[in-house]
Amino acid sequence: MGIFIAVGVAYIIRLFVLQVVDDQYKIKADNNALRFVTQYPSRGKVFDRNGKLLVFNEAVYDLMVIPRQTVIKDTLDPNYPFDTLGFCRLLDIDKTSFDEQMAKAKKESYWKPSPFMTQVSKENYTHIAEVLYRYPGFYFQTRTVRHYPEAIAAHTLGDIGEISQAELERDTAGYYKQGDYIGKSGIERSYEKELRGVKGLKVMMVDVHNNIMGSYGDGELDEEPVAGKDLYLGLDADLQAYGEQLMVGKIGSIVAIEPSTGQILAFVTSPTYDPNLLVGRERGKHFKELQDDPMKPLINRAISGTYPPGSTFKTVVGMIAMQSGSITPATCFHCSGPGSLPIKCTHHHGPSPDFANAIMNSCNPYFYESFRATINNPKFGGVKDGYQYWKDMTYKLGLGHKFNTDIPYERSGNIPSREYYDRMYGNQWNAVTIRSLGIGQGEVLVTPLQLANIAAMIANEGYYYPPHLIKCFGDTTAIPEVMTTRVDPGIDPKYVRTMKAGLRTVFSGPAGTARRYEMKDIPQCGKTGTAQNPHGNYHSNFIAFAPYDNPKIALAVIIENGGYGATWAAPIASLMIERYIRGYTVREDLEKRMMEGRISYKNER
Repeated sequence: MGIFIAVGVAYIIRLFVLQVVDDQYKIKADNNALRFVTQYPSRGKVFDRNGKLLVFNEAVYDLMVIPRQTVIKDTLDPNYPFDTLGFCRLLDIDKTSFDEQMAKAKKESYWKPSPFMTQVSKENYTHIAEVLYRYPGFYFQTRTVRHYPEAIAAHTLGDIGEISQAELERDTAGYYKQGDYIGKSGIERSYEKELRGVKGLKVMMVDVHNNIMGSYGDGELDEEPVAGKDLYLGLDADLQAYGEQLMVGKIGSIVAIEPSTGQILAFVTSPTYDPNLLVGRERGKHFKELQDDPMKPLINRAISGTYPPGSTFKTVVGMIAMQSGSITPATCFHCSGPGSLPIKCTHHHGPSPDFANAIMNSCNPYFYESFRATINNPKFGGVKDGYQYWKDMTYKLGLGHKFNTDIPYERSGNIPSREYYDRMYGNQWNAVTIRSLGIGQGEVLVTPLQLANIAAMIANEGYYYPPHLIKCFGDTTAIPEVMTTRVDPGIDPKYVRTMKAGLRTVFSGPAGTARRYEMKDIPQCGKTGTAQNPHGNYHSNFIAFAPYDNPKIALAVIIENGGYGATWAAPIASLMIERYIRGYTVREDLEKRMMEGRISYKNER
């Protein structure tokens, strides 16, 4: 008797909990009459270093479908038949597209909402929403897409798009679902977690005709979305726009860095495109057009373009040679002009230049001899060990590897290994075999970003901060420590100061290769580079920084097939320096010549 009473009491208590206290089963039973609407947060806005708005959000509407609630063949109510053809006319689609989208939604889930048509404009939303009650199972969900008030920095800002299956599979946390948007490139990709915010949820009651009757349970199950964090970049929008103007009609890149922080001031790649093209329902069409463009505007040449650095690399060769004790600033090497062997010189200067004179005149034999003296230095015990020291020092200077900050799709460039030369030359090689490295040719390849960082390191007289895009978040969130950690490559500051003084003469010296672009009130430092190109004319290269004391900007410019370094890259770099420091340019003739100048690529493309 006691057992029967106990069992009866247990059942009564359990039934009371299920029917009165715990409403989970009621909610499940009501699912057919409830709509669970994801509340997408506002994505964080993006500003430049001065607070200028670069990216904000605009409202669009996704048409969602719950396949189980649609009534296509057998209507629940004869007064509300599902007119498939009428629905197709309403959306301006054909029956085949309708069937494909419904099949896709059913494959995803019969019971959960899936996107049927994404990014419907405000205008189309208005006239569709008026009659959507006729089509059970369909409803609109508000979303936001990005808008760019200034059509600049497309590669840097990046874009967002619908999440792919591969990206869904990598989402181990389960935050995303099919149809969600995710950062695809640029800072949208690098800072996806911070920019996206946190989704919310709204549970709505609907009637059999798909009309919303109100919030379920006075909103007790609702969750408010949390907006994404605003992002401030180191980018200077005015300088970026100016750089893009200078690069019209040219293929190449400009990278400008603030030496004291490593923040990127300008990240120009040319040709470029309007970032607004990759927004909205036409995104796929425009992406295909850009992808098929023979000038390849989707490539970010600032980080994906790898080039022989030419004579800009003499800064690296010279500093390593001094640090290794292989030369001193007073060391002289013989140069007999164009007849010099095994490396010829393209300039006419004294037969035995010292370091300062060699930098000013960009003497090829001098830096080949400096390279040879380094890897043949007796203290290393042999040419291969000497070369390994030299390679390790280039790595410390930021070459041959990625910086791994917040710049996606960065390439490493190439500083060849001793093993590479062992394979190529059968273990029989020496300084003469690889002599081209001493003047920035041969197998050595760098990105414009890496070259700009070399300029920043010299500007700082011996150290650098890894180049990065972010300046700060809109709240108190700290940026990753790697971006604020000073890097010391191991070059004695006295040797870097020697190099810095030599680079000053490139503008100020009587034979400086960039003397035509000297400004009296802004002391500039730089190094020209003319890099051989097997596919056409020389690449025009230049690195620079200014002012000489307490530099505010360091940069690299590479113009593909532009000829000599002083022809295109040097004047563009000088104009960028003037614009950033002065805020305007006074050399109007030079500015006009650079902006209107065009380089023909028809033979190379």
